Parts: sequence; structure tokens; C-alpha cells
Amino acid sequence: MLSDLRTLARVLTDDLAPSSASESVVLSERPHAKLIRFGSADQLRAARESGQVPVLLVPPLAVPAHCYDLAPGAQPGNSVVEFLLGTGTVPYVIDFGDVGYADRRLGFEDYFGTFIPRAIGEVIDDFRAGPDAVDLMGWSLGGTLSLMTAAAQRDLPIRSVITVGTPLNYQKIEPYPLLRRLLGPTQGKPVTYLLRALGGIPSIAVQLAYRASSWDRELRKPQYILANLRDTDALVRMQVIDRFQNSLPGYPGKVSEQMLVNLILRDEIARGELHFGSVTVDLTSITAPVFMAGSHRDAIVSHAAAEHGLSLFTDSVHAEFHTVETSHLGLLTGAIAEQETWPAIAAFREEIGRY
Repeated sequence: MLSDLRTLARVLTDDLAPSSASESVVLSERPHAKLIRFGSADQLRAARESGQVPVLLVPPLAVPAHCYDLAPGAQPGNSVVEFLLGTGTVPYVIDFGDVGYADRRLGFEDYFGTFIPRAIGEVIDDFRAGPDAVDLMGWSLGGTLSLMTAAAQRDLPIRSVITVGTPLNYQKIEPYPLLRRLLGPTQGKPVTYLLRALGGIPSIAVQLAYRASSWDRELRKPQYILANLRDTDALVRMQVIDRFQNSLPGYPGKVSEQMLVNLILRDEIARGELHFGSVTVDLTSITAPVFMAGSHRDAIVSHAAAEHGLSLFTDSVHAEFHTVETSHLGLLTGAIAEQETWPAIAAFREEIGRY
């Protein structure tokens, strides 16, 4: 009983899961584009000698970059970074950082036109071995940004694009069809005016929306804690997820408008051609290999919305889709990701390495 009370106290004071991060070094630090390399000097040397293609991890907007490195060492399956290092690959991540009202003019074109292409060049300069190429990997909207970059910057040395839980047809995700019917006649102007006034979507709204997507988990949490007082691994995983949810930043104003108008109301991403002012991004022109994963249990991105990519990337030399039945975050990290998503990614990278 006393040990149970101690465990409960550690859960309630957020002191059960270790606060850890994989070994890393900051290579460059610019506003909304900090580039970090993971791994030790020995791991970097080994990857260079073996000719491994590095991976640039692209986080979703309104999600911290450490989504790819959740509590490494605490328990298996938490850290994508650990998984990649375990395959002999050196992962890099571009950290977009927090956003505020001053960043309201940031649009998708800043990310796929400047931030990510510059990071790709810096990764290649830093790695200095093997083929001059990178694999882009993105979870959720990080996959969207990766695909936009590959389509808009055709001369970039992108060997492949790996997406996990990435929405590619918003009309297959509730409640967006209803939103389209309600706001379509005005092209969303009442909402876009509000977004401009706010300068985007604040972090508290993002955090509440993410929790609302798994409202049943939130309601059952007290019962879950009491039922698992002697299952430390389960409570550590819960606390890791809670910390992640509490760290979600907001969306810049212009990106928020583009998400509403381009992705939802105009349905441009489902058709494969997006228009951002004078810039056109044709996703159907991507020829690099594309990996996709989705789930019927994903409350944020429906299976059909993720699988829609198979009808978009017909010019790709190799496009594959994997169904992994788990939550949105569970597609990326956790026991099921470790058992299914990660091995599929490793097999995909090994297969395209033979091309």
C-alpha cells in the first residue's frame, strides 16, 4: 500500500517518467529552423563509413521537435531517434520552435521554400559521406511539409519521403466535410478574419483540441492510474504522452488560413495541386519513393485520408502504404509502432537503397 501511494504521488507530481533526451548537437540555430544532429561522434563516424543515407526528421507544425525523441531509454518504443540510430542511421531534426503573434505572416511556402531546403543542404554538408541525399521523414503535418518540399523543390537531393499519419484528403476526415459546407460559400472569410486578428491558433487551443480528440482517454485517466499503480511502464508511457500534449505550440496565422482555405475548403491537397499565391505545388509530380502509414483507429487522420496518397503519387518510382492499427501518436511511437511501423520503415529504406 505504501509503495502504491508513493507511485501515485510521483504520477501526480509529474515525477515518474524520466526527463531524458538522446545525445545531440546543435548545428545551426536560426529563427524557426534550428538544426540538430543526434548520436555520438562514434555513431556519426560509423554511419559515414557505411554510406548510410541520413534522415531529416520534419516535425508537424504546432508540435515540438522532440516528438521524435520522447523519453529515450525510459522504455522501448518511445524514441524514433533511438530506432534510427539502432539501424546505423544518423537522424537530424529541424526544430521550428514556438510561434507567436510576431510570426503571423509565416506560411507554408516559408517552410517548404526556405526552412527545409536549407536544412537539407546543411545535413549534406555536415554528413560528408556516401550519396549526397537525405530521406525526409514526417509525422502528421510533418509529412505534408516533406511532400510539399519534394514537389516544390524538384532539384533537392531527396532520396525518399517517409510519412506517418499524414492527411492527404480532408474530405475524408470528420468534421471537415461539414466545415466545408458551412464555410464554403464565404471561402471561410469569417474564420480567416478571426485568425488574422489572433495572429494564428494559440498553443492552449491546440493542446485542448489534441486532448479532445482522445476525450475518452482523458475521462478514464483517474481510473487508469489507480488500476495501474503496480504497472510502472504503463504509467511512465501515460506521463510521457501527457508531457508531450502539454508542450504543443501554436500555428502561425498565415499557415492557419492556408490550412483552412487550401487544404479544407478548396480541397487542393486531395487533388494534388496546391496554390500559394504565385507558387504552385504539384504533389503528383513527386518521383522519389514514398512511404505512407495510417490507421483505422486514428482519431485525427482517418485511414482513408492517409491512404489517399496511393492515388496521388502515381509518378513515384515506388509508393507503399501500411495499415498499423493504433492511435495517431501510436503510429509514430509506442509498442505498436516499434513492432510494426518502424520495421516497415527500415524495410522500405533498405529496399530503396538497392535502386
